[in-house]
Amino acid sequence: MNALALSLSPPGVYAPQDDTALLAGALSQERLPPNAEVLDVGTGTGALALQAARRGTRVTAVDVSWRAVWTARLNAWLAGLPVRIRHGDLFAPVREQTFDLILANPPYVPAPDARPRHCGGARSWDAGRDGRFVLDPLCREAPALLRPGGVLLVVHSALSGPGRTLAHLRASGLRTTVTLRRRIAFGPVLHAREDWLRERGLLSAAQDKEELVVIRAERPR
Repeated sequence: MNALALSLSPPGVYAPQDDTALLAGALSQERLPPNAEVLDVGTGTGALALQAARRGTRVTAVDVSWRAVWTARLNAWLAGLPVRIRHGDLFAPVREQTFDLILANPPYVPAPDARPRHCGGARSWDAGRDGRFVLDPLCREAPALLRPGGVLLVVHSALSGPGRTLAHLRASGLRTTVTLRRRIAFGPVLHAREDWLRERGLLSAAQDKEELVVIRAERPR
């Protein structure tokens, strides 16, 4: 986590946290071809994009937040790493491209509001009542951007339905599995809506930890 924490994280931009570190661990385990093309979607501070760039890959990063885009550009400049950083919603800026690896840490926390906010830091985590406001379109669109042998790595909470993510990606012909899991203490967001999550049955009465998962999906060659 130390290398990730070196990124500048101004207010309103999602700072690297446990989910970022878990996805970084999955990234470190991937064997990548020379000059691999990597996409970091929802880049935030650019921490994962920079980690990928340090491996000599060609990295494109995308975020819907202009504040995140400028933060990631500044972090890339400070690190001296050549990362292409684009502004846009999900895959909109890169629809004509394909990649060897796609990294995704999307908003995934279930929220009382059916539609997430369009501004402010909360849109980095709020993802509708089932936590899948971004996950579902990500699962639909990502497979078309993978090259043969390409891999999607996506991290999210067990509260937002890993089984649904696996099923969506398998339906697109990808080979999928959960590669990493980590249980973490509730952060401020889950603490604030803990009662609501228990009322909906997303948390059991005794549950006091959140489980994070990394799902790996590979396009056959």
